[in-house]
Amino acid sequence: MQALLDYFSIDTPRELWWLIFGLVAQCMFFMRFLVQWVSSEKARASVMPHAFWWFSLLGGLMLLIYGFEQREPIIILGQSVGSVIYLRNLWFIYGVKL
Repeated sequence: MQALLDYFSIDTPRELWWLIFGLVAQCMFFMRFLVQWVSSEKARASVMPHAFWWFSLLGGLMLLIYGFEQREPIIILGQSVGSVIYLRNLWFIYGVKL
């Protein structure tokens, strides 16, 4: 375990917590692909279930928070734009009028 912490330069409990948060965020983001794949296999056609957009939004927002904490401009830029798109698709799905 210590070798793994050393490899990722984890020196404090706070750094370890943020690493775990980032990994959970990435898992949430990955779930969107898994949900879409399973749904498409069941339907025998390409489908985009509502859960895809929810996992996209939740995982994207978590990654955005992680990006700000780690001061990663590439993550911040990508997830800022993506999160707006995911939220807009949920607005379309649920019929929210602006």
